Amino acid sequence: MTRPVTDLDPIPPLMPEAFSISEADAMPLKKSYATATKQQPITIERKPFAPRYADKLIDPGTARATLAVSEESPNGTTEDNYAAKNQHLTVIQQHVTYWDRDHDSIIWPQDTYIGCRDYGWGILLSFFAAMIIHFGLSYATVPNLILPDPFFRIYVDRLYKAKHGSDSMTYDNQGRFRPQQFEDIFAKYDQGGKGGLDIDDLLIFWKEQRMVFDFFGWTACALEWIATYLLIWPADGIMKKEDVRGIYDGSIFYKRAEETKRKREARLLVKSRTSPELVTKVKKVLGLPDKS
Repeated sequence: MTRPVTDLDPIPPLMPEAFSISEADAMPLKKSYATATKQQPITIERKPFAPRYADKLIDPGTARATLAVSEESPNGTTEDNYAAKNQHLTVIQQHVTYWDRDHDSIIWPQDTYIGCRDYGWGILLSFFAAMIIHFGLSYATVPNLILPDPFFRIYVDRLYKAKHGSDSMTYDNQGRFRPQQFEDIFAKYDQGGKGGLDIDDLLIFWKEQRMVFDFFGWTACALEWIATYLLIWPADGIMKKEDVRGIYDGSIFYKRAEETKRKREARLLVKSRTSPELVTKVKKVLGLPDKS
């Protein structure tokens, strides 16, 4: 009689003839499984994130309800105690709480417009963003799902219902944050190990994440990443990983709004005074060219 296999039994080694690539490329360090095979070259080119033994990010495959974590930030956003202050909200709710100024869990189109203006977008871009976002997401979040909301409001408590396909799948269907899927974005598409994504990386990501006949998802994913790039607007053209993580938990919106507020106040101060020394000092702080 054969003894049944148990979890305590050693895992048999993978057959080396299954690979034409090095073991280091095929198998994560100190793991008994492979993430790539010669029979499917795309698995070699797009290797997923594999946690290392000493990583601070534990259980990346387990979705977090209230924390957007990463290898670099295993405790979420700790700046200004952001994560601790938002433990009553799922990560997908945190993503939009910036626009819920009165904390009534309902976001009106004008809330979105004002929020976009506050972090520096122009009138037309802010108007366009508000219309697209509310037209695309409002109905899915309506409590009764029978009639659409006549004011295109977004109901934050049901925002998880507005999840679409053809994206990174970092949010699960209940609005939790999946660290594995987030890390996979950069493990697979950060060409050259830049620590972020440029336009070429984003285009490849978008093309490879598309699901068959999911036209809404294709469009929504493209618009979301375009908006992300416009918000971060990296000087070197590379969206840093932690900035993108700040999009998911909404922390970067507050940061950008505060930066924009300080710049606007500084410009008003420059206009209200005529001291050349003051003008030079403020321009230096803002990183503006001194044309005087």
